[in-house]
Amino acid sequence: MLKRILNSKTRSISWASLILAVFTFFSALLGLLRDRLLAGSFGLSGELDIYYAAFRIPDFISMVLIMGAISAAIVPVFSQYLTRSKKEAWDFLANLFNIFLLILIIVLFFLFIFTPRLISFIAPGFNSEKRELTILLTRIMLLSPLLLGLSNIISAILQVFQRFFITSLAPIMYNLGIITGILFFAPRFGISGLAWGVVLGAFLHLSIQLPVLLDRGFRLQKIFRFFDPGFLKVIKLTIPRSIGLAANQINLIVVTAIASTLFTGSIAVFNLAQSLSRPFLTLIGVSFSTAAFPALSLAFAKKEKEKFENIFFSTFWRVFFLIAPLSLLLFLFRNLIVDIILRAGRFGQPEARLTAACLGVFALAVFAQSLILLLAKSFYSLHDTKTPALASIGGMTVNIILAFSLVKLFSFSNSLSRFFLNFFSLDNPLKVKIIALPLAVSFSALFQLALLLFFFYKRIKKMRQEREEINKV
Repeated sequence: MLKRILNSKTRSISWASLILAVFTFFSALLGLLRDRLLAGSFGLSGELDIYYAAFRIPDFISMVLIMGAISAAIVPVFSQYLTRSKKEAWDFLANLFNIFLLILIIVLFFLFIFTPRLISFIAPGFNSEKRELTILLTRIMLLSPLLLGLSNIISAILQVFQRFFITSLAPIMYNLGIITGILFFAPRFGISGLAWGVVLGAFLHLSIQLPVLLDRGFRLQKIFRFFDPGFLKVIKLTIPRSIGLAANQINLIVVTAIASTLFTGSIAVFNLAQSLSRPFLTLIGVSFSTAAFPALSLAFAKKEKEKFENIFFSTFWRVFFLIAPLSLLLFLFRNLIVDIILRAGRFGQPEARLTAACLGVFALAVFAQSLILLLAKSFYSLHDTKTPALASIGGMTVNIILAFSLVKLFSFSNSLSRFFLNFFSLDNPLKVKIIALPLAVSFSALFQLALLLFFFYKRIKKMRQEREEINKV
């Protein structure tokens, strides 16, 4: 019975979106519980700053090499193999698994060695004690990209087979691992217990999906074909995608570096506010874009361009009309959201007001990023990873310029800083500078959205012209 449920197939984008949305909601609830436990246990302390700063290097690897790059490239290529032969598809995947593992182990080994130098760049405002703890946590959490790497490749393949149920359970298991770290590991091992909770979550993320992939017929093989056409195609698609994702991660690294120089707890404020905004993004943006991606990829692989266009626009407007009012509600009820979710233990009213101010600014980013996710996935299904990469680089450039400029501007008493101080009812003029960081993120997201819309419109226009020419013939 359990095996049949885990292997259940989802037959439409609407059902897939619903399943993803429901499980994403439960995962988001666990994420909110995780944040409440973190805030209540540590408050806006240096320890929480250390935890979030230590996440930057493992998160960089997870996002750049795994969650987006490999999974975004593997779905279109695997779909093409699957239309020809299932054996060819499994051979391609086994080869990819082996080469990916080899590369990732080498990368993580060198990152482990050079962690101290990297942390000096990521958190220049930390003193020596905080820096040493950040190095320790980072090295522990470097285990997680290895586990998440395998798991997210598996997720991508299972989504091709429309097994959205099991792939939706994986993030829930990940959050359960982190919560276990907060409740049971941290009281015994201190702040390093949080890092071991992350590793446990990554292990659970993998362990729940691997049996389903094996049940589909996949087996590991001793294949190392570095010049295999499928592998080279993945690399070709991955490199520009990796550049684009690296741009997004560099944004977070720069923000973390700047925040480390502001005040104790500034990194925690930014990350907690961003984390509270993320359920809205994942509930709509991630769910719909993930569900549409395999269908868009198959439509393009079968040269059904009109079907591709219909799938995109129907999904786009659903996302738009859902995320717009949700973003507005997030802004209007920011104080209530923070009070209900985070105010506990060491997290009091001053900390809540500051976090709510950042959350209100992030509402603008949630709207833009939800549509960016769908547009990016649509480009990937067209085997175009260059355009989203260029848009990400453009957004990164705008974000870095704005982050430094706005923090400097907010460092002095002026009409703009006083406006935000009064508007968000903050009681500490020195801490208003943190609002500059989500402002930079939000405006850069809007800029990136505008770029993607412009280039996608040109692509759709070209596809329509080609279809009209074929119809004339």
